[in-house]
Amino acid sequence: MKPGDHPDFFRLAPPAGRSRESSIVLDARGRFWHEGALIEHPGVARAFASWIRRHPDDGRYILSNDYDWTYITVEDAPVFVVAVSGAPPALPVLELSTGESELLDPALSWVGKDDGLYTKVRAGSLTAKFTPAAQLALAPFLPLPIPLPG
Repeated sequence: MKPGDHPDFFRLAPPAGRSRESSIVLDARGRFWHEGALIEHPGVARAFASWIRRHPDDGRYILSNDYDWTYITVEDAPVFVVAVSGAPPALPVLELSTGESELLDPALSWVGKDDGLYTKVRAGSLTAKFTPAAQLALAPFLPLPIPLPG
């Protein structure tokens, strides 16, 4: 049994001398930072992206690998759409920064700040922001019924 399988996993105290708070930041462009330094190793960034969750008690963003967890700061969206695949008339398939793929649900999508495109993923539990390249890759699928601001 992994520690993450324990029913009180998110309520257990951190290891001795440690804190659940971290200096890890996910910026508005989808890049991870630690103590002010960009995390440049693609494997570490990919792992962090796949570990993003919400704490079940307080809703704050965390990284959890089922062995340990820590709070992180998320400046915008916790997940990013990094690519779009498929062909019309089918709905586009979204390739996420987490390594997952999902069909776009236009009803769960919106245009947000700075004209960025956002959508709900993981059964509506997390917000994903389209990278500029992924947003442009939607062109063959337009028009999609996505609400515009204002």
